[in-house]
Amino acid sequence: MKILYLIVLIVSFTFAMVGNPKLSPEASVAMQKELDDVAGVGSVMVDGDVCQKIVTERAKGFLFATDPRDQFLAGDNYDVDDVAFNTVKKTLIRLSHLASFPADVNLWMPIEGHPGKIQLVIRNKNEMSQFWNWGELYGDMVPQMETVLKTGRRVTVTSKPGWISVLSPVYNSLGDVVGLIETVSHVKVNAHENVK
Repeated sequence: MKILYLIVLIVSFTFAMVGNPKLSPEASVAMQKELDDVAGVGSVMVDGDVCQKIVTERAKGFLFATDPRDQFLAGDNYDVDDVAFNTVKKTLIRLSHLASFPADVNLWMPIEGHPGKIQLVIRNKNEMSQFWNWGELYGDMVPQMETVLKTGRRVTVTSKPGWISVLSPVYNSLGDVVGLIETVSHVKVNAHENVK
């Protein structure tokens, strides 16, 4: 019995030290393909007209406002149209369930009047993103995002080690690209790692 206990202890210790095994290159390619498939469906399913209504005009007015007496002015005055937000959020969550592994589908919208700036309007349940830093209301647009917004083509990004993001366009009823979705996962997924 002691020998069996010792073997179990050694095996457990070995797995604890090694951690999760890395996926093979074939598995990583399969993940990328699956994320690309979800992103393609998302481009068709996410309604750009509704996405454009999410952030209220009031919140847009405060987004770049500063006050030396209130460092949280923009964040404290950020609000959304509840119906539009919930409609799109539910669609994004449903899209993330199309993947056979933990994944998120996030909505990014360019900020009108501020070229090169983009806002993560909806992040999903696992809070996975290759581009968002916790607490930021907006950030600089990476070149791949600009490509999607200008061309309407899906772009896969793997610049952050272990991350796979597929950026795909969101269209309004006129056929204009008004935003993008990031379909994202991590090769070694811990579904709660990013949840604060």
